[in-house]
Amino acid sequence: DVQLVESGGGLVQPGGSLRLSCAASGFSFSYNDMAWIRQAPGKAPEWVAAITKDATSTYYISSVEGRFTVSRDAAKNTLYLQLNNLNTEDTGIYYCSLGLAGSKYWGQGTQVTVS
Repeated sequence: DVQLVESGGGLVQPGGSLRLSCAASGFSFSYNDMAWIRQAPGKAPEWVAAITKDATSTYYISSVEGRFTVSRDAAKNTLYLQLNNLNTEDTGIYYCSLGLAGSKYWGQGTQVTVS
């Protein structure tokens, strides 16, 4: 079964940084594009970033371009999202998912609170 376990969230002040991790198992991580999706309180889920299976291409929503960096470690079956210069609008639950656009497979999420 596909398992995605996010971690690394927390409470941070505006301008701060966090590094999120997503441990993947139950599928061939190296053969799958991956994405990060977030959901702010009371809002619909929002696609944030994605990375191709070979890590040669990355994609970002415009509001995080230049502040967030998506990466992956095939040896560790782990997806990362480095969040820098955070602002209050970045608050939400962050999920990793299969595919560039995400898919039905999500983890349980990790809470990021900027305050």
